[in-house]
Amino acid sequence: MNPETREQILALARFLAERHIGVFIEENTAQHSDIKGYTTLKMSAIGAYADLAVVLGGDGTMLTVARALLDYQIPLVGVNRGRFGFLTDINSDHMLESVAAILDGQFETEQRILLEAYIVRNSQVVGQGYALNDVVVNKNGLARLIELEIHIDGCFVQKQRSDGLIVATPTGTTAYSLSAGGPILHPTLDAIALVPICPHTLSNRPIAINSASEVVIQVVHAEDASVHLDGQMKLALQPGDRVQVKRARNTIALLHPPGHNHYDVLREKLHWG
Repeated sequence: MNPETREQILALARFLAERHIGVFIEENTAQHSDIKGYTTLKMSAIGAYADLAVVLGGDGTMLTVARALLDYQIPLVGVNRGRFGFLTDINSDHMLESVAAILDGQFETEQRILLEAYIVRNSQVVGQGYALNDVVVNKNGLARLIELEIHIDGCFVQKQRSDGLIVATPTGTTAYSLSAGGPILHPTLDAIALVPICPHTLSNRPIAINSASEVVIQVVHAEDASVHLDGQMKLALQPGDRVQVKRARNTIALLHPPGHNHYDVLREKLHWG
């Protein structure tokens, strides 16, 4: 682990301890950064004990933590140690001041929806998982298009030949979906975006639908396809497989310092004028 990150973890732990707040450090983080003297817990156990999770890292780290703590309804605070920081929006140089303000009740809460995906093969569920950013069905190494059939709420929408399809939450519309030409949705919208990846027919355009809708993606033809959840979980797909995507029951709460503005984040991260 980066020595600077280790020092920031220790600084935050000391700061919280001085305020008589119980501190748990995720077990693998403590091991890899050689941190001792604090209670460590596996990621899967943190939710049963913690009231707040402070995540030091990039957006990828936040995605992992959000999925792991989804069932516990624990609010997350993100301190950016990565590149973009759409989710981890607190500047690491101002970490202690920002965390102090949040602990004193000075924060804004933002609820983010997640997607739940099921992979069905021969009427059997062979995989399941959650995504805060996106569920992506795409081709792997072969330079050949795959053919997908899309249904929304039981209604046939289209067949498409493309490199794949992205089903993105509003949070995920600033990630892979944006690179594929999808729209940016405000994080508070109850909507999800369907964004084709390099479609063969240019009339296949991104669409936004109500977040209560269920999307079913059936693999009609593919020699080398897979489904990815947040770019971190992967399962190989076969012709005939169906990927069923719907909004997850629970949401994730992100806590921001006072004055947080989503448009300021977009302007800074995307270098808008």
